[in-house]
Amino acid sequence: MNENITIDLLKKKVNTYMKKDWPIILKAYNYAKKKHYGQKRESGEDYIIHPLTVAYILSGMKAESSVICAALMHDLIEDTDVTYDDIVKEFNNEIAYLVDGVTKLTHLNFNNKDEFQASNIRRIIVSIREDARIVIIKLVDRLHNMRTIEYKKEERRQEIALQTLEIYVPLAYYIGAYKIKCELENISFMYLKPTEYQDLSIKLSKIYNGNQKMLNKMINDTKKRLNEEGIKCHLRIRYKDIYSVYKKIITNSMELNNIHDLLGIEVIVKNVKDCYLSLMIIHDMYVPLNFKFKDYIVKPKTNMYQALHTTVFGQNDRLVQFQIRTKEMDKIAEFGLTSYWFKNKSLAKNKMQSDLEKNYQFFKSIEELDSSIVDNIEFVKLVKEELFSRNVYVRTTSGEVLELPFNSTPIDFAYKIHSDIGNTMIAAVVNEKMVPFDYKLQNNDRVRIICDKTVVVDRTNWISMVETTHAKKKIIEYLKDNK
Repeated sequence: MNENITIDLLKKKVNTYMKKDWPIILKAYNYAKKKHYGQKRESGEDYIIHPLTVAYILSGMKAESSVICAALMHDLIEDTDVTYDDIVKEFNNEIAYLVDGVTKLTHLNFNNKDEFQASNIRRIIVSIREDARIVIIKLVDRLHNMRTIEYKKEERRQEIALQTLEIYVPLAYYIGAYKIKCELENISFMYLKPTEYQDLSIKLSKIYNGNQKMLNKMINDTKKRLNEEGIKCHLRIRYKDIYSVYKKIITNSMELNNIHDLLGIEVIVKNVKDCYLSLMIIHDMYVPLNFKFKDYIVKPKTNMYQALHTTVFGQNDRLVQFQIRTKEMDKIAEFGLTSYWFKNKSLAKNKMQSDLEKNYQFFKSIEELDSSIVDNIEFVKLVKEELFSRNVYVRTTSGEVLELPFNSTPIDFAYKIHSDIGNTMIAAVVNEKMVPFDYKLQNNDRVRIICDKTVVVDRTNWISMVETTHAKKKIIEYLKDNK
């Protein structure tokens, strides 16, 4: 897929939001072009097209100039004779730091391919602890590589697509980069399961084309009614992307026509008050499917996504999901952490990092695994199992949502909150009923941990009851300290 990105197109995009920074970006482009001279991609095109396209995609997110420069030079240390110190000398410490963060390690210090690959994956994952921008550049780098994956050999395509689904898609989800996540998923699906992809694509096209007229009418009717009530709004059709549909069919054994959010309408309004007023009006216009209402404004998802979701019966009883949110929520829904670039570039870096540490649950989980596990292969294995695989979402008594690996127990929950809670836990209550310690938590369970420092509980078999590495580590430490 040749996107025909040129330096003039990048200039045009950059100049829409930071014209004064163009000189250093042009310098980075010319420097990278000179150093990559003579190198070709497997498509046959000049290598510089790849970093140029990565930079262009990032400019569409209004990335700051240091990120654009790093994107243009992100393969220099790895593929040319340029060193970290060279980039510091020619540009500055920050740009060199970002380039180095995205650069793969070399094969030299590793015994085999698996160890080398695991080390590089770990480096990408844990870089988010220091600077989320490194992960964002790497995600866009992978996105362009996936767009041009057709030029790889069949076996390599399968390997890259699988790694993308297992590592890069969850990373994109966790930082809220929904557009990147969906495109990575869909391209991976197309190459991993081409027959299923083609079959489902044809079926979805028929459904989407057959319901477009109905959705347009609902948009017009809803917008007219909202405007009559004094609510300024923008409405658009939302179709569920193909891989998400496939997952629902496979995971939940669902029929295609029974997926309630297959067809959707997004409603963008001015403020939170208008979100709830719009919900009332939509429920007055259409019969809601009551058990499919979600309030992600009061309780955001673990990647900070916010909106009101309600499913209603449209024409001919066709289910349609409305997603109602403000303009700011819409930016976060589409771009996640990178939405900060749209607000204030000078504060974006620090805001991204502070929000990650404070609000994004997976950040703490990565910290815990990184500090506990030395072996790189084991680290990647546990990240896949505990963070990037199927999860359950349970609530504290105050309503806070906690994300845990599938098959987690109240013990995992207790240690997730705090080590002292786990170490003094004597009982667990789920949905107002006492449960055993090895109870498998389910989505939307409300969990209360009963603690008592004066009561001694036998914890010798607790390790076999937990899923998380953090809980296992804390139990071992407790048993060692209380022999």
